[in-house]
Amino acid sequence: MLTIGKLGEAAGVKVPTIRYYEQIGILPEPERSAGNQRLYGTRTLDRLAFIRHARDLGFPLEAIRDLLSLSDRPDQSCAEADVIAKEQLGAVRARITRLTALKGELERMIVQCAQGTIANCRVIEALSDHASCTQGHQRAASMAGGDDNIQEVAS
Repeated sequence: MLTIGKLGEAAGVKVPTIRYYEQIGILPEPERSAGNQRLYGTRTLDRLAFIRHARDLGFPLEAIRDLLSLSDRPDQSCAEADVIAKEQLGAVRARITRLTALKGELERMIVQCAQGTIANCRVIEALSDHASCTQGHQRAASMAGGDDNIQEVAS
């Protein structure tokens, strides 16, 4: 049995993240010691490692919840898991497209900067007036980090 700190170390996840995953129900409530300390077995470690890997691949928590539910029923078809993975691939492709537009706009701003004074700085000008941008990148920056990470404690 592992304490929460040892579980976090073993899975590479911070303790508050483990508590958050318990709170939202993707990790089961742990057993408790006589002193009310959380205790975890290898099954929870495996589940946490699964969640961590899925998060590393950018899967949102709801998709991870669905994948975990599927993994709890090993005799069924994996068609649903394939659909979830294909949706994630589509989201990654869309994010790459938005980030490519963002990259192009930033490169254009830098190239056009005259290296003079702030009064004539193209970077400041472009950031002050979105209409001066040439590419649609409004959502690229917000999608770069995965917005659902805002609710989750960093791991």
